[in-house]
Amino acid sequence: MSTIVARPHPAKDIPPLAFPVKPNRHVGRMIKFRLWFNTYRKFYTLVLTLNIIGLGFAATGKWEYPRRYTGAFILGNLQAAILVRNELFGRLLYLVINTLFAKWPPLWFRLSCTSVLQHLGGIHSGCATSGALWLVFRIVMIFANYHHYPVSITAAGIVTSVAVFISILSALPWVRESYHNVFEGYHRLVGWFGLLSTWVFVVLGDSYDLTTRSWDPNGIRLIRQQDFWFAMGMTIFITIPWVTLRKVPVTIEVPSPKVAIVRFERGMQQGLLARISRGSILEYHAFGIISKGRQSQEHYLICGVQGDFTQSLVDNPPTHLWTRQLKFAGVSNTSKLYKRGIRVCTGTGLGAALSTCLQNPNWYLIWMGSDQAKTFGPTISALIHDNLSPDQYTLWDSKERGGRPDVMQLIKEVYVKWGAEVVFITSNLGGNTEMMRGCKKEGIPAFGTLWDF
Repeated sequence: MSTIVARPHPAKDIPPLAFPVKPNRHVGRMIKFRLWFNTYRKFYTLVLTLNIIGLGFAATGKWEYPRRYTGAFILGNLQAAILVRNELFGRLLYLVINTLFAKWPPLWFRLSCTSVLQHLGGIHSGCATSGALWLVFRIVMIFANYHHYPVSITAAGIVTSVAVFISILSALPWVRESYHNVFEGYHRLVGWFGLLSTWVFVVLGDSYDLTTRSWDPNGIRLIRQQDFWFAMGMTIFITIPWVTLRKVPVTIEVPSPKVAIVRFERGMQQGLLARISRGSILEYHAFGIISKGRQSQEHYLICGVQGDFTQSLVDNPPTHLWTRQLKFAGVSNTSKLYKRGIRVCTGTGLGAALSTCLQNPNWYLIWMGSDQAKTFGPTISALIHDNLSPDQYTLWDSKERGGRPDVMQLIKEVYVKWGAEVVFITSNLGGNTEMMRGCKKEGIPAFGTLWDF
């Protein structure tokens, strides 16, 4: 059985740095602000600002089009929000970028590609918020002219508005982190109900003739409206991932009370994540996929115990789990854009990092954790030692070595020696913040764990 060996340096011939490195380095406000105002928030700000400007022109009567076709602005925004979160759209986008821009463009361009792909959630949040604002505008206009509209349209609009706002509020970061099951239930189930009520609102609104104040249930008239096709697009994009839902056999290894290693059949490309659940509808959890490649017979998930779901995998391992066969891409999937890179991770973050190094010898692994061999077991140990070259990784066991390394010292040494172009980081909030600030200060291009803010 292989054992995980702690190695303080990636290779014996790494030269010492020419400048001193101190832990807990001071980071200026500008660096903190640049990390805070990342591409996610830039997308969110841009999308929301453009919509608010348009909303202002519409509200003051200076732009007539959105007053006549408000539904198109509501559903156009909501469709865009759903589209950028769609697994198939995301995979196609990653495929196009990775195919067209692998290695040859200037580094700044490739870094921009990774940043855009990683932070598409900013468009999702910006469009969802904007769609809700346009929906409020629509309801206000209906109330202002309530004598022109039947009660059914007004009621459908109110119900849709409430559903959309509940779905948005349930997706706020503190709700997702502290009450994951609440987020799952409200964001998904209320979101589906909101889609249904949207269809009712669209059909009723497009079937009512304001000029004659009468109903005109004409199918041809309905399908000629923009909002009908936006609603159709929303429905298709929401449905696609669920069509691939399957209950599949799994084998679970429990090397320690802290971790469950879940084995699935068939190999995967690197940089993908899987959502799994014991049931078919609720409580899906995402984990990074470990695989040696598409030709492999299996792939693995490292599920660290953090809540009821992961605890149940350890205490009562299932023989089958529900998962979508269409996996979604993470930032590691853009590793193909770079000539050489470093994959840094702590603890169970190895699950999102290891495949990149297994499938590309030009990527270097730095894994930090406590009691690694005992906690993660022989399967993970063998994947590392049987498939990676000894000069392709540094494993730092804090229990064995008596403490944490100077993380930035380690990253900079490897960055220089390995000739890396970029660093990808998967860690908890504290570790991610420390490493991202350190890399930004030292001018090392880096992408960290993303929390959808």
